[in-house]
Amino acid sequence: MSETKPTVIIRRVKKVKHGGHHGGSWKVAYADFVTAMMAFFLVLWLMAATSKPERAAISEYFRNPSPLAGSSATPAPGMAGPGGASTSMIKLGGATDISRGNSSDPFQNQQQAVPTPVQEREREKQRLEALRQELQEAISKSQALEPFKDQLLLDITPEGLRIQIVDQQNRPMFDLGSARLMPYTRAILLELSHFISQVPNRISLTGHTDTTAYSTQLGYSNWELSADRANAARRTLLEGGMDEAKVARVVGLSSSVLFDKTNPQNPINRRISIVVMTRDAEAAALNETDTLPLPALAAAAAGGNADPVTVAD
Repeated sequence: MSETKPTVIIRRVKKVKHGGHHGGSWKVAYADFVTAMMAFFLVLWLMAATSKPERAAISEYFRNPSPLAGSSATPAPGMAGPGGASTSMIKLGGATDISRGNSSDPFQNQQQAVPTPVQEREREKQRLEALRQELQEAISKSQALEPFKDQLLLDITPEGLRIQIVDQQNRPMFDLGSARLMPYTRAILLELSHFISQVPNRISLTGHTDTTAYSTQLGYSNWELSADRANAARRTLLEGGMDEAKVARVVGLSSSVLFDKTNPQNPINRRISIVVMTRDAEAAALNETDTLPLPALAAAAAGGNADPVTVAD
């Protein structure tokens, strides 16, 4: 009997290789994306559902979440102790909740507070200082103004930003003894009108002469001449696009407020002074002119101190 050999069966298993394990990092990235989109649509909703003052109030809340008005940098105590979450809240029930207003809400009361006069004056001072710097930069870069930069004097006075255009012996602003502007003086005023129109403040224009009497016409003195020159400057500013309502006062002071007191006939005494007025100066010009004594009226029309403070480089 023959011996039966066992059958050998070889089983081949084909291994299928899969990609490596990716982990859950994509979930974190997706969650960040969803959170960002939710925040984005929340911002869009807030912008659509609120007015401009309310948006400013919300912005201020996140800068200073304290329920008490003030300028202290100390963190307000919250539910988690000093520096923790504030107990003040923003209502998110819809546009009606935000715009309704609630006098018992300290956050709402804080945002409706009117800025103090000191804060208003500081903002106005910063705005005028920014305008002065912008003008100085424009004078140094402008091809139209660069040749005349030594005739443009800028300074900040108690009345506001003063821009003085002064005469030179070889480059007068007006024809001799008249209110007819020289072409380059017109170019200066047209250029200045664009900058003056950028701020809401009103302006005061003042004409000045030296002590020389140019006119032989009876009854026409340097007082009339200085006033006519101030008005000629006003008309040119209006031609440049400035709103007529911005002019609060036009004054001619003859030689009563000299630039160079030591030399009354110095050409620099012949000048036009444009003052971008502060709110207080504007109120004084519009409402209290009749109550000012003559020296105070002259000082106000001259734009404060008659001496130069800052000369444009």
